[in-house]
Amino acid sequence: MTDPILTLDDARLTLDGNAGPVDILRGISLEVAKGETLGLIGPSGSGKSSLLMLMGGLERATGGVIRALGQDLTAMDEDALARFRREHMGVVFQSFHLIPTMTALENVATPLELAGVPDAFDRAEDELAAVGLASRAGHYPAQMSGGEQQRVALARAVAPRPDILLADEPTGNLDGPNGQAIMDLLFGLRDRHGATLVLVTHAPDLAARCDRVIRLRDGELDRAEAAA
Repeated sequence: MTDPILTLDDARLTLDGNAGPVDILRGISLEVAKGETLGLIGPSGSGKSSLLMLMGGLERATGGVIRALGQDLTAMDEDALARFRREHMGVVFQSFHLIPTMTALENVATPLELAGVPDAFDRAEDELAAVGLASRAGHYPAQMSGGEQQRVALARAVAPRPDILLADEPTGNLDGPNGQAIMDLLFGLRDRHGATLVLVTHAPDLAARCDRVIRLRDGELDRAEAAA
């Protein structure tokens, strides 16, 4: 593989549990090419979400090295990681992490304002329209369904045009038509802006659209397979 944008070399994650240390990830080594779409699949508890968090520097590896865009994430402090994510990454969490006191429009505009984008609210309006929520721009998270909140979270993640988009079950709370629209938006981001996508999913149709699928089992890579 040439031109990797993400590289994991023997990445490990061990957390303290009630009965002692628990090995969440056991030596993951892989490369993700620029512009690639990678699907992470596997049973619940296999380490998919934890691997995504390591890639984004949101969880600290307890072993190995993780590099993104040539930068060693494992060597950065929290402030440096936050700056790196702001400039290069978008993250969509299963639990959304929307700011409850902000409207949908304000939630999407916030990372753009932090990045100094002059037309932050105009672009935020465009992104909300792209996920079918133009009419909900003035609503607060508590006034929206789980599926609507998920779409706001996705709009917020893609609005800054990140080099790398990490998404944890991006279609998990959406019905068929909305799920299809979100898949089109995700892959459109890659096609229009060259973004690299790493997606945790249980949805076979979403995995099938990825360039490559990696299966995790018990914190280890089970096998890599090309999506149909």
